[in-house]
Formats: sequence, C-alpha cells, structure tokens
Amino acid sequence: MLVKFFLSKYNDNGRLIMKKHNTFKVVLITILVLVLLTWILPAAYYSGSYIDQGRVQMGIFDLFNYPVTAISYFGYIAMYVLIVGGFYGVLNKIGAYRTMLDKLVSKFKGKEVVVLSIMMVLISILTSVCGLQLGLVIFFPMIISLILLMGYDKIVAALAIVGSTMIGMLGTTYGYNNTGIIPSILGNGFADQILTKCILLFLGMVLLIFNTIWYIKKSKSATKKANVKKVEAKEEKKTTKTTKSTKNSKTKSSQDTKAAVKEEKVIVVTEDNEEESYVPATISGKKHVVWPLALILFIIFVILVLAFISWSGAFGLTAMQDATTAVTSFEVFGFALFGKLLGTVNAFGSWSLVDVSVVLMVFMLILALIYKVKFNEVIDGFIAGAKRALGPAVIVVLLYTILVITTYHPFQLVIYKAILGITDGFNVFTTFVVAILSALFNVDPAYAFQSSLPYFASIVTNADNYPIVAVVYQAAYGLTMLVAPTSLVLMGMLSYLKIPYGKWFKTIWKLLLELLVLLLIVFTILILI
Repeated sequence: MLVKFFLSKYNDNGRLIMKKHNTFKVVLITILVLVLLTWILPAAYYSGSYIDQGRVQMGIFDLFNYPVTAISYFGYIAMYVLIVGGFYGVLNKIGAYRTMLDKLVSKFKGKEVVVLSIMMVLISILTSVCGLQLGLVIFFPMIISLILLMGYDKIVAALAIVGSTMIGMLGTTYGYNNTGIIPSILGNGFADQILTKCILLFLGMVLLIFNTIWYIKKSKSATKKANVKKVEAKEEKKTTKTTKSTKNSKTKSSQDTKAAVKEEKVIVVTEDNEEESYVPATISGKKHVVWPLALILFIIFVILVLAFISWSGAFGLTAMQDATTAVTSFEVFGFALFGKLLGTVNAFGSWSLVDVSVVLMVFMLILALIYKVKFNEVIDGFIAGAKRALGPAVIVVLLYTILVITTYHPFQLVIYKAILGITDGFNVFTTFVVAILSALFNVDPAYAFQSSLPYFASIVTNADNYPIVAVVYQAAYGLTMLVAPTSLVLMGMLSYLKIPYGKWFKTIWKLLLELLVLLLIVFTILILI
C-alpha cells in the first residue's frame, strides 16, 4: 500500500491520479513512520560511551509541538526560501528580466544540450568546492525558467538542479558547509583522498549528463506535443462516438461535440499555463535595458561564491577575516565609520543563509530603484513570489521536524550499532549502509554525520581508515538525498515544480543504480590498494 502511494498512482492512460500535494503526503507519511519507530525501537545516544535509554515514545502533543520547535531552530532556512521567492516576484515586475532570459535563450539556440550540460557541471562544482547546497537556491528559479524556455520540461529542470546538487555532495572536495563536521570528528583534512573525491565528482557528472540527455531523447521534449496528440485522440474518439449515437439529433450532437472539444482544449491550456507559469511574463512597453540587472545578478553570484568558500577551515587562509576586521575597524577622526554603518558583518567564508537573505533584500530594493518599480508593485510582487515559495518553505519546516524527532528520540543509533556489529573492526560496506541510514534519518548533512560518526570512531580506532570513511559518508549522503523523502533540496524542488514523488523515482532510479555501482567499485578499489 505504502509502496504504491510513494510511487504514485496512474490510470490506464498514464495520467497521474493522486497528484495534488503529493510531496506533502510523502513527507507526512515519512514522519508517521518515524513516529512508529519511536514506539518500536529503544533510544540510545553516544556521549563518550554508548547509552541505552530504553523506548522514548513520541506522543500526539509532540507531533504538533515539534514543527514549532523546528521553526524556532531552523526557521531562518524557511524564511530564506520565502525571500528568494519574493525576490523573483519583484523581478517578474521588471521587464528587463524576461528580456534577459529571451536574449540568453536566443544565443543558446541550437546549443541547448551543451548549455544544459555546462549548467549541471557548474552547479556540481560549486556545491563540491563551496558547499553551496542551499546557497544556490537563489538562482534555481532563473535556471528553471531558462530550461523551460529552451524547450525542456520540468523533469529536466529537476534533474539539472537536484541531480547536480547531489552529485556535488557525493563528490565534495572543499565544501565545508556540507562536510565540515567530518574532519572535526575524524581529525582528517579536506585534502585527504582528494583524488578519489575528484574522480567521484567527475564520473558522477558524466552519469548525470548522460542520463539527462537520454531522458530528453526518450521524451523528445514532448510536453506540448503529447498534449496536442491527447486532444486530437480524444476529439476523434468523442466525434466518432457522437456520430454513432446521434443519428436523429445531428444539431444537438454537433453542439455537444464542439463543447467537448472546447472543454478539452481548456484542460490543455491549463496544463500549458502551469508549466509556463514558471517563466516570467513579457512586459510590453519601452525598451528594457538588461545590463544593470545582469550586473547585479553577477555581483550576487560572486558574493555567494566568496561567502561560502571555507577560506580558513578548508584552505587555512585568514585573508578574508583580516580584510573584514580592517574595514569594520577603519576610523575617521576616531569614529569607526564602516563598522557603525554596516553593523555586525561576518567575514567571507563564515556566512550563513541569514547573511545571504540580507544581501538579497538589499539588491532587490536597488533593482526596484534602478527600474523605477513603484512601491506598491514591489510589495505586491514580493508577496506573490513568497506565496509561490510557501510550499517549499513548509516542506523545509516539515523536514526539519524529522530532524527534531530523530534528535529527541534517537532510535537510529540502535540500528547503527547492530549493523556495525556484524563485522569486527572497519568494513567499508557496513560503513556505507550506516552512512546511508544516517543520511536518511537526518535532513542536514552536519546532523547526519554527527549522528553516527562519533560512535563509529569509538569502535573503529584505526585512524588510517578515516580518510576512506570520510569519502564513504559524503558519497552516501549525496546518493541517498538524490531520492530520499527526507532530502531538503529534492522535496523542496518537487514541491515547487509540482512533480509527484513517484514520477521522480521512475525517472531517477537508473541513475541511482549506476551511481551505486560506481561507488561500490570505487570503495572496493580503495580497500584493495
């Protein structure tokens, strides 16, 4: 029953029956499964030693209280999603935004596959090097618009964004925000097994691009063409049926047929509009100047990259911290001018999504001033954009509710102990299974690694194996979050694009299997050498 639900239900014509709010249903069922596990499995935690607490069941009050707890701790991530939505809501009021997208698409004409591949490579590298798993959400709506304008469907957009992000996680090199907790627990450096990480990143990108191109060729980018064919088939069927059954009432049957055809066309227009709604509308009027918008978006991108590279943690550089201190402490007649004007400023390399949200709000207002967008239109646009991002924002809260459950009711360590106890000492395959489960039970990579690695390090004391363990854990996280119902990027994107979870699974399972085989081969080689 649950399997059928997760894979979605289709009728004989292949049309999805249970589509509305499918993502929310999947997440809510996942929460209920975890609640059930708190009643079955005992809770345990590691604090210098393994401590079994017995069963710590989750009650009804907890079920409604924990989302509030999630908001109190992780609400800034949901707010970040809403601000990104509001930012694009304002951009939709600026004619230059659609003009810029159209110009880019016209330059890409005939090179769509190449451009799409470059996009995926860039997202993967930025996630791998900079740890931009969530930071790049800023550009996701624009990437979606570009992909749709190039003639591809929403699945291609999801593959490009979700797939690339998780490949970047799978092959993380210096992304401190994603895997920084691993070196702090195991004591190894980011440069350890760097060649293996780069190989995983490269081969992962190759497999992703290959599967995306295969999907495009298979579907033939037939979103609109398929709708037309369905309309024609249904029109013919209805016309034939009407002709046979209405010999004595030709006038009436003719009217009924026209009405049926008209109704069917309305359905198709609605489906087209659903996909086109992710593309900003063309604003007629005077010529729209693009370069100020393009410049500001480029500045945001540069700031994002500089802000999330771990200059000190991954590379041991203090230049960014020194520069920030110099600017904020600069005095004019004994007055710290920039320090007072800017307030509390974090140095590049230690930014959070809160800092990015501030930058986004500032540049949104600057764009509104440049393009002379009225105050009321700015507010209306922001509200409309935030409303569109409300679904993914709620998904964020629900997924972090799962994190609260597994933190307050840590039954997962019991499972980890049982699996690791199968073999004596270090075993790469049991480690891989535990790493997959730790990713599945925890939304955030830091918590995923923290949930099992300290206990693992206590029973596998040979530090020579730790660099391999780091590779296994980050690779397992990227692989799992490509399909797990606890994946923040995946479920948020499916909610935003209104793609059923089952449809995604049917699309991604081959890539998932290929990556799994790749990882097992790489892990086997690491053991042998």
